[in-house]
Amino acid sequence: MIGMMYLVLTALLALQVSDALLQKFALLNSSLELANQSSLNKSKGMVQGIEERIKDLPNPAAYADVLKKANEVRKTTDVLVGHIENLKGKVLESAGGIDPETGNIKNPKEEEKIYEIMVGGTKQGEAYKLMPMFDKFIKELLAVADPGTKFPPLALAAKDDPSVSKDANQANKDFAELNFEHTPVAAALATLSQKQSEIRRYESEVLNQLAAKVGAKEIKFDKVFAQVSANANTVVAGMEYQAEVFIAATSSGFTPRMSYNGASIQVVDGRGQIKFKTSGGGYDANGLAKKTYTASVSYMSPAGPKTETITKEYFVLKPTYNIETGTLPALYLGCANRLSVASAGLGALWNPTFTADGGEAIAGSNKGKVTVVPSSATVTLNVNNGGTLLGKETFRVRRVPRPDVKVFGNGSELDEKRGANATGLRSIDARAIAEESFKSTNPEDANFRVTQLYVALARGQRKVDDITLPGSGSISKLAQQAQPGDRYYIEIKEVQRKNFKGSVETIPFNMVKNIPLN
Repeated sequence: MIGMMYLVLTALLALQVSDALLQKFALLNSSLELANQSSLNKSKGMVQGIEERIKDLPNPAAYADVLKKANEVRKTTDVLVGHIENLKGKVLESAGGIDPETGNIKNPKEEEKIYEIMVGGTKQGEAYKLMPMFDKFIKELLAVADPGTKFPPLALAAKDDPSVSKDANQANKDFAELNFEHTPVAAALATLSQKQSEIRRYESEVLNQLAAKVGAKEIKFDKVFAQVSANANTVVAGMEYQAEVFIAATSSGFTPRMSYNGASIQVVDGRGQIKFKTSGGGYDANGLAKKTYTASVSYMSPAGPKTETITKEYFVLKPTYNIETGTLPALYLGCANRLSVASAGLGALWNPTFTADGGEAIAGSNKGKVTVVPSSATVTLNVNNGGTLLGKETFRVRRVPRPDVKVFGNGSELDEKRGANATGLRSIDARAIAEESFKSTNPEDANFRVTQLYVALARGQRKVDDITLPGSGSISKLAQQAQPGDRYYIEIKEVQRKNFKGSVETIPFNMVKNIPLN
């Protein structure tokens, strides 16, 4: 109520200053000072109550820090309030003090001296010195206060003050100008007293929080909400879903200490946050493992320290997965073996990662897709989900099967029994063809080609001429010398394979064909 009166009178002051209005400011200041004195007495009593309550506890030494913090809050507040009280003395002195006959301020309309004291010609006045003191005070209180506590700034500029931010005449003023420019003595005193009142209010809030920690304050459960406790959050279609609905409540006046299996946990709005990774093991025939954990809540009640404990039961479902691949039961060495790992039981929780022992595991673009590239005789795929190892799958690794090489002449396959025309055969093409099963499962790795081909024209046991080709090419120079009864000696000397990464490897290869000429 006093705060609202102050805002109204401040607004009226911007319009006109009359003796009657100044008298109201003087009355408001007197009311604020009485209220501030009452707040001071209350704060002293609260600290005394904390001290007395601690003496009655079974282990007073455990709460010594609470009393220490309470005394620090009182000291910090008294220092700032005392500083403002000295400023009020300077303001009153600038107006000639109090008239002993009337008991009123001698010159209540004095404005210029107020401006000099609080604002100053170069903005070095006392109001500017108050601003960092206010910020420091709030910072020190928040260091002691409960987590989540917030205090509005004590020195608002006009643009941040909702009561004047839309007033074009005031909007550009800072805290000092807004409160002490063109301000008579009575109004300046009321303004300073009002700041003392806000400071005492902040002090009281923190002391209340400290008092709650030792049970010196009655616990009031002022945050009520609905709560549902279900037997299970996941059920199978056709099963019954069972739950209890009830009213729960927390208190904004204190923050209890909570723990999970003896370890402290974060408390938000009076509710402890339990979060942990479940562990498997001990599964029954249905793939379920019964687990429990213990949660406790410790708080200081008016009757003394109390701890409430509850043991909660839950079940862990054994995660299962299936591996789909066209290359089981063996994978191919150095090749891209595409696997798909799925888990119907985990549903939306399925987000696997993979590593490999004896090879490389390359994650696919979709969940559960992985490419395994073996580098040894066996490779083990480690299946993880959410940081938990679900299983290990070991595969045999086979070498890439050798391709079959066929030799074509003038576009048709050459046959060692039928032979070829002596003068008509002008070109040879050797083709490396992948094994059909390997090509179907690993098409990206089944890219073979002949890279060195040796062809010699033989007549009896004598070599007439020869030529080396890069897998295919013209043999016209041999055909020009060929006669019926001769033969072509063809030797495949080198074959290469390009894998899924684009890397090329040379495969040791040696194959000979003798094509008779007719």
